[in-house]
Amino acid sequence: MKKRKGLSLFLFVLGLALTAHSSDVAPVNSVQLFAWLTAGVPCSRLVRLIQERGIASAPGKEQIRKLEAAGADSNLVRALKSARPAAAVDSQSAETDNNAIPQSLLQAAGEARAQHFHDAELDLRRALEDDPKNAALHFALGAMLRQQEQWDDAFDEVTISAKLMPDFPENHSAFAYIFYRLDDGPNAIAEARTALSMDPQNAEAYQFLGLGLYQNQQYAAAVNVFFESLARDPDNPDTYYDLGITLHAADNWVDAIGAYRHAIRLRPAFWQAHANLALILHELNNFDEAIAQYREAKRLAPQDASVRNNLANTYCDKGDFDAAIAELRTLYHEHPEWTEGHTCMARAYLAKKEYTGAIGELELAVQQKPTGSAEHRMLGEAMLIDDKVEDGVRELRLAVELDPDSDAAHRALGTALFRQRQFAAAENEFREALRLDPSPDNHYSLAACLMTMDRYEEALAELDAATRLDPDRILYRARREELLKLMKEMNSR
Repeated sequence: MKKRKGLSLFLFVLGLALTAHSSDVAPVNSVQLFAWLTAGVPCSRLVRLIQERGIASAPGKEQIRKLEAAGADSNLVRALKSARPAAAVDSQSAETDNNAIPQSLLQAAGEARAQHFHDAELDLRRALEDDPKNAALHFALGAMLRQQEQWDDAFDEVTISAKLMPDFPENHSAFAYIFYRLDDGPNAIAEARTALSMDPQNAEAYQFLGLGLYQNQQYAAAVNVFFESLARDPDNPDTYYDLGITLHAADNWVDAIGAYRHAIRLRPAFWQAHANLALILHELNNFDEAIAQYREAKRLAPQDASVRNNLANTYCDKGDFDAAIAELRTLYHEHPEWTEGHTCMARAYLAKKEYTGAIGELELAVQQKPTGSAEHRMLGEAMLIDDKVEDGVRELRLAVELDPDSDAAHRALGTALFRQRQFAAAENEFREALRLDPSPDNHYSLAACLMTMDRYEEALAELDAATRLDPDRILYRARREELLKLMKEMNSR
């Protein structure tokens, strides 16, 4: 993916120079309004453009009806009806405005509203064949390409728009978003600031500045900037969504939940907000509400594989393994290319004691991620449960090799070696697990190994440590009492 870093500074300087000549800009015409609506420029921003620049000619009732169909709200319609045509317009603007809106542009607006972005792209390309120097059409085409994540082509179209209409701040906002999606935070920030230098009240520029700061992990600054955006456009669900992402990244889960809920109130069909809200609720172990949010996201976007995958994982963590299996089977049927979810399916099979199915799923997980220590560990543990001890040892040795710092892998390998009665080797693995994480389970595993080796005093010390760390665990106390009884009997002989 190309990243055009040199152009950013040039456009920034150019934008600053042009702000001094804002009084020379041409009035807005109807074709521009249609193109900018198609591109998703907010109606509040278009109202300000009309107020600042004037309008080339007053649209008739039919044009207003078409503009409403393209997304014009009541405020924009009022501004159009009350605006007086510019006293003098250049001949090209007047000719453009007096012509009927191109049918291809009308079709593009409808396709964009229906989120048929590729069809809208084709319509706009046809419109540009008849009007190749129309900056608004190039901007709208860039927006359709952005929606399809064709970042280089979108950048090219916005560049043309910026050359043809260098006084349009939204060009720089579009650059900012493209750079953000290309993981280029510094250039995203630079372009958003360019847009704000040209239009300090531009809510979208603040929004994309926030995304650039988020990209740079400057979460507190990003949150402040998102609130600046919301102060100018308080009903923008996308800004609340971006705010939610940033607050979540900053571990402020409570406010992130609030931001996602606000985005959903503003746009009930915002499936991404439902899905991200579900993700946080899942992390908080609020499984029932997380499932409800994932199911709503799935209803709104049944084609999105990640939603069904995450829903299945939530079912797994809740312990509803039949529901998890059902979701994943449907997912693999509808998306045979999908590679995730096999560990979740394996967990479900293990819970149902269907070991052959679990091993098969984990073998798929290992094939898809051959360097994943956790996947090899889970496969090795499943093999141990299914009494395939030698195969399990092989997988667990590989898990330790891939991640020597995983206490879980060392403990699992120790368990496998213990099953093979290689007690000294098992002890080494248990001690390494304990060194990496002095958890109650690791103390207990080492104690069990030491008891088998008749090293009771050492085993008792490990059981004491496990009980001290987790005094509510009945198993630890029971084994400690058994060991004390055994030691007493041994001493009385």
